[in-house]
Order: sequence, then C-alpha cells, then structure tokens
Amino acid sequence: MGTMSRTAAIALVTLVVAGAPGRADLAPGRGDDAAPKLVEPQEAVVVAVVLDPRTETPAVVLEGKRDRRRVAMTIGPAEATGIAVPLQGVTPPRPLTHDLFLTLFGRLNVTLTRVVITDLRNDIYYATLHFTGSAGELTLDSRPSDAIALAIRAKVPVLVEDRVFDKSGGDTPAARRPHI
Repeated sequence: MGTMSRTAAIALVTLVVAGAPGRADLAPGRGDDAAPKLVEPQEAVVVAVVLDPRTETPAVVLEGKRDRRRVAMTIGPAEATGIAVPLQGVTPPRPLTHDLFLTLFGRLNVTLTRVVITDLRNDIYYATLHFTGSAGELTLDSRPSDAIALAIRAKVPVLVEDRVFDKSGGDTPAARRPHI
C-alpha cells in the first residue's frame, strides 16, 4: 500500500470516527432547515387533584401547555390537600405548611420564581424549586407535590421536562387519559 493510499485510508477512517454525515443526512431537504428539538421544559397547568376509584389513591394531573401531554403523579392524602386547597381557592383558617413557608420566604426577601418537575426514575418523580434573593439565584431539591403546592400559592409557573412526559407515557389527552 502506497503513501497516498495510506493517507486516503486514514482520512476516510478519521471522517467515519469523527462523525461524517451519513447518507440520510446528505439527502435533499435534510439541511439545517430542520427545526431544532426543544430542550426547555414546558409550562404545565395543574388540571386537578383526583382520586383513583380503584385504589383510592390521590394523584395530581398536570397538562403541558405546549403539546397538551399529561402526567398523573400519585401523591399522599396530605399532599393532595396541600395542592387542592389553593387550587380550589380556599383559604384555611390557619396557615398550612406551604403557606407558612411562603410567609417565611417573604420575610427573608426570597422569592420563588418557578418550579420544575425534572425527572422520573424508578417510579419516583423529582423536582427543583428556583428562588431569587439578595444572595442571587438558588435552586433546591423538592418533592414534586411540595413544589406544586408552593407554585400554586405563589402563582409561579410549574414547568415539566419533556423527559418526564416521555418516561411517564404522557400522551396527548385525546390519545390517552389517566386511569384515575
């Protein structure tokens, strides 16, 4: 094998290893005009707190504003109350835990700006709380039910990562309704 052939072979292998475009990528209409995949979490509406008639287990139902996919998260009875009370516009005679925390945040000059449902792993949902204050921005780990209860009271967006909808099987409402 001559020097020229070796150089060509090395260049070809380098292109393959470096990720040269495949045949499908070179096809007409496959240029940079394709829309990039959205990676930002989408805002969701807290649709309802419902009770599964079979198991009598409460769940909170969220629906994405962008694509109307839904996710139903099983929660405990106390968490259901913490979400349902402000969702229905009821003001309890004494502050519930989430009300107390928002009062504390206000006194500390910390503002809840948004909550994000970040993941679903091993049938457990994960969320983060996002704050701003005199020290800058702060993010804390949270149970999704607590995050949602705080977001409703603070009137801040509830965001859901697309992977959460994907992992939970969150189809569009017309295609799949939660069995709750």
